[in-house]
Amino acid sequence: MNTPLTKEEQEKLLDAAQQARENSYSPYSKFKVGAAVLTEDGSIFTGTNIENASYGLTVCAERNAIFAAVGAGKRKFRALALITQKLPGLDFNSPCGACRQVMSEFIAPDAPVYIAVLDGPKRTVYTKQLQELMPFPFDKFSEK
Repeated sequence: MNTPLTKEEQEKLLDAAQQARENSYSPYSKFKVGAAVLTEDGSIFTGTNIENASYGLTVCAERNAIFAAVGAGKRKFRALALITQKLPGLDFNSPCGACRQVMSEFIAPDAPVYIAVLDGPKRTVYTKQLQELMPFPFDKFSEK
């Protein structure tokens, strides 16, 4: 069972994701995304979406945050936060399938995923467990 984050930890993680969002390279979609992961030892790693003219080479913020942490030797995370702007007709914007699969490799199924939406200065946060977002991950070879 995953230890719940304190309100302070949650806010710190969301603030880190929001700050990372400012570094987005999204000249094509104009859709800025920031993400942050909290490791078991309390470290926070961030990432932002980076687009490319060859769209298939674009990398999402969530994967960039996870890959930064893994590159620093971290393998287990307590939570992930992501933040986007509000889109018409949607309450929130969930991670893509590729990000969900990568998340399932390093984040426990019951870990919180904080999905924040900016609507002007207002930040609304939706909390989901990873297992709600990715109920059937491909994990035949994982060592959980």
